[in-house]
Amino acid sequence: MKRHQTATLLSLSALLLIAGSAWIIPLPVNEGMPAAIDGGTGHYLYVATPGIRDYLGYGGHGLLVFDIDNHHKFVKRISTKGFHKNGHPSNVKGIAVSESLNSVFITTLESMQRIDLGTEKVLWEIAYKGGCDRMSISPDGMTMYLPSLEKDFWNVVDCKSGDIITKIKVYARAHNTIYGPSGNRAYMADIASPLLHVADTKTHTIVQTIGPFSAGIRPFTINSDESLVFVNVNDLLGFEVGDLKTGQKIASIQVQGWDKGPVRRHGNPSHGIGMTPDEKEIWISDGHNMRMHIFSAEAPYQQLTTIPLSDMPGWVTFSIDGQYAYPSSGEVIHTKTRKTLYLLQDENYNTVSSEKMIEIFMKDGKVSKAGNQFGIGRLH
Repeated sequence: MKRHQTATLLSLSALLLIAGSAWIIPLPVNEGMPAAIDGGTGHYLYVATPGIRDYLGYGGHGLLVFDIDNHHKFVKRISTKGFHKNGHPSNVKGIAVSESLNSVFITTLESMQRIDLGTEKVLWEIAYKGGCDRMSISPDGMTMYLPSLEKDFWNVVDCKSGDIITKIKVYARAHNTIYGPSGNRAYMADIASPLLHVADTKTHTIVQTIGPFSAGIRPFTINSDESLVFVNVNDLLGFEVGDLKTGQKIASIQVQGWDKGPVRRHGNPSHGIGMTPDEKEIWISDGHNMRMHIFSAEAPYQQLTTIPLSDMPGWVTFSIDGQYAYPSSGEVIHTKTRKTLYLLQDENYNTVSSEKMIEIFMKDGKVSKAGNQFGIGRLH
């Protein structure tokens, strides 16, 4: 008996040492029964799965809801019945919310669904010619910039009906999109181009390019007054900075102290970048080393620290108040203390990982406020 107790204490000590030197052991998330929604009112994280390729081992299939104010406990799974290809759910490519339409939109490789957040019913599903990628919705919730699946165009879509308003031809491989907080500009990243393309959202025409950056643009984020853009580019463990007013690239920052190595997804060392809502920090994904690297958001962009993760990150976003960081590997990280608080878990206690998640405040079945999948600045 004494030997068993001693061995157990030694094991616990070893775990604590490992935690101190490697990563923080997350607290349990789903102790007891799942949390319950109180009359359609609450503060939730909506996570679309399969949100890492079409892998069902990262949370299955559906729209999973977590109670942010109750330790991020699992609440329920909303069925997303479409998105099947050969009987298998298709990769989720993006998630966005229209507050005015009380709807969440989910794209996959082939199609897009609009789901009413009050009834949780699919209002429509449309397969768009050329496929779908990661979209963005105007501040008034009525217009969407929807990239094709790495074709040479974006669709401008009416959010209510799903009808195409017009098409914008860019270069070769449409991908990530941010509709600016002002509502006047939309920012479009084409993987095959080192230029960020900027559209006037009144005319839906390209009016500016930013760059060139050192390679094709992958995930990117912007500050709230739309003066700066921070981009991941191909083959760089780090990020580059562009001036949205002058159109010039103004900085290229490489992660120091960590080797660039092979990654399991996205083919890029840094795929995932976010700005904290107070616009003080930039968080960078490191796929090879399974980490988030944190930098100051002001020149000279000092490297501040690094946070280990349980899996390869391919995305990061933040809660509106800036308290929580959500890397796609499933951790909930406290941004100030840098501590991993929880791992998202579903109804079967499986870890949920997704690159497509969004924060929503609900009141009496209606959206009162919603976050953003891109982790953009919110200072202004």
